[in-house]
Amino acid sequence: MNTLVYLIPVALFLGGLGLFAFLWSLKSGQYDDLEGASWRVLDDQDDRPRL
Repeated sequence: MNTLVYLIPVALFLGGLGLFAFLWSLKSGQYDDLEGASWRVLDDQDDRPRL
């Protein structure tokens, strides 16, 4: 019972920290272009000059 006094606030703090990080990532636009990276992998265009 004594350990719950410490574990519950720690769990609430970590949950709030995770929620803050998720909301920050939404606000900063981390999830705006979900398909762009997959199409860039398949792009065969090479922008480097060939020697």
